[in-house]
Amino acid sequence: MTSIFSRILAGDIPGEILRETERVFVLRDVAPQAPVHLLVVPKTEQYANVVELAAADPGLLAEIVQVASEVAAEHAGGDFRLVFNTGPDAGQTIFHLHAHVLAGGLTE
Repeated sequence: MTSIFSRILAGDIPGEILRETERVFVLRDVAPQAPVHLLVVPKTEQYANVVELAAADPGLLAEIVQVASEVAAEHAGGDFRLVFNTGPDAGQTIFHLHAHVLAGGLTE
């Protein structure tokens, strides 16, 4: 089954894509948990979680972190929290790897 992220990228359903590279794209979370809540998503559905990605393609993981840093600088002055949910008990609901960039008024 095609993930919601792939459907957004294809234009099948609406989504606000803020940035796109050859291998990743960034969009706003539709249910934000912080004043700035962006998602960095690889264009491939090959990896369900960050553990799979780190083992198979560390270069893509590094690109996700770099793009997260760049969009945090643009949208939140550079300070951010980067979160990967891994597994349903950790809050993962979409099993197409994605990173949450959270910023703006966060507390511990």
